[in-house]
Amino acid sequence: MTPHAPTTPAHGAPLARLFERLTPHALLALGARVAIAAIFWRSGRTKVEGWLDVSDDAIELFASEYRLPLLPPELAAHLAAYAEHLFPLLLVLGLFTRGAALALLGMTLVIQVFVYPDAWPTHLSWAVLLLYLVGRGGGRLALDRALRIA
Repeated sequence: MTPHAPTTPAHGAPLARLFERLTPHALLALGARVAIAAIFWRSGRTKVEGWLDVSDDAIELFASEYRLPLLPPELAAHLAAYAEHLFPLLLVLGLFTRGAALALLGMTLVIQVFVYPDAWPTHLSWAVLLLYLVGRGGGRLALDRALRIA
């Protein structure tokens, strides 16, 4: 194989090109942004009463089940609730996409290592979406692009 050889067989090239046109980065990035944002947003909503008043149940959950090292449950519950609202909102808007995705990837790692280590298939799917956004950005349909900060 030469260094400049095509990556798809000649007989599959037209079909491959069709699929590439049907799945542009802008569409994939928008889908990834909305999909992962929905997961974290819904989790954040379970931690609050009203708009952003962290519930006693959430604090108890961090004290009894999550038990993160180095953080008191009250602080951990507040940080998680705020992060699970802020970063998904940024992702949906496509604003600071790479940073928001990186923050949620960090949260995913903490959840995987310290909270639910057996849930790796779920966390792997989250990580793939987040890594795509970190690596490729929010796409043409993102405020990052409009504001030229991508």
